[in-house]
Amino acid sequence: MSASRTLLAVIAASLLSSGCASVGYYWQSVSGHVGVMNSARPVSDILADSQTPEALRARLAMTQRMRSFAVTELGLPDNGSYHRYADLHRSAVVWNVVAAPLFSLTLKTWCFPVVGCVGYRGYFNEADAQLEAGKLRAEGLESSVYGVPAYSTLGWMNWAGGDPLLNTFINYPEGELARLIFHELAHQVVYASGDTMFNESFATTVERLGSRRWLDSQSSEAARKQYAAFDGRRQEFRALALATRRELTEVYAPIYPEKEGVALVKRTPSATDLIAVEKSKALVMQRFRDNYARLKESWGGFAGYDPWVAKANNAAFGAQAAYDELVPGFESLFEREGRDWARFYDAVKQLASLPEKERHKALK
Repeated sequence: MSASRTLLAVIAASLLSSGCASVGYYWQSVSGHVGVMNSARPVSDILADSQTPEALRARLAMTQRMRSFAVTELGLPDNGSYHRYADLHRSAVVWNVVAAPLFSLTLKTWCFPVVGCVGYRGYFNEADAQLEAGKLRAEGLESSVYGVPAYSTLGWMNWAGGDPLLNTFINYPEGELARLIFHELAHQVVYASGDTMFNESFATTVERLGSRRWLDSQSSEAARKQYAAFDGRRQEFRALALATRRELTEVYAPIYPEKEGVALVKRTPSATDLIAVEKSKALVMQRFRDNYARLKESWGGFAGYDPWVAKANNAAFGAQAAYDELVPGFESLFEREGRDWARFYDAVKQLASLPEKERHKALK
């Protein structure tokens, strides 16, 4: 599961200089990002280094072919991003915190200049993320913390070398590695301030279409089979999660009716309402876990989604929705534009210029 991965250190720096009240949060953003940038070395230097392990050398060489493919075949930006590599010696680059009410999938948002309001808060230290999640739970919200393998600076840091490749994802299977690189580069093409669902669904569309083209033209049969198996499980899991989100939305409707993706308090619920909704919610969540257990059995015991399922709550389901809710609309738009990447990007930029409700309506 990838929120959004966007974290702009340059914005944090400007807020620090302006005396923003959340100095501690922005300081960790700035220092964390600087640490990532300082750890990065040019891929060309690493490839030329005789001390570089052969496995890493092969992976880095592959990323450079993917990087060229992204430019020539997908029309993605040709800049410094993903031409450097950093080993952070940890499993994630940042940890995102998300939160939602007990009876709603609508995420709590945090607002920042330029990027607008987003449904997550990122931390470079997992302990800090867990501390924030605990505070949100104390406020009566359901919260979730998940590690993020990469994030995009939206092209703002190209002057400093761009976004680097990281140890957090360099050993992904070939198809997954291509997906991630294409996804993050897509964020540099179009970004609608404050609209996480639009931004992530667009990038997910680019990663899906782009990785399919990469695998068809550049990969071995073994890599294609590996990806097909992995992606098949992913699609089945996402279908299950989508069905569960729809069930939960219906369950919560008496308390938080949804209007254009925004949860609104309809009325003050009675104790009877709350008890009924809580029971229905518990049944839906149990059905989700039972169905997942059956899926897992059909996969031969593949347990990749176990950690997510174990912690699944409103916040986790709400965060997942951002990555696939509008993908069908973007895929249809790509077809309508003749599968031409330049025309597709222009059409998406036009949508991004519209008010949020209008762009979502157009895609749905």
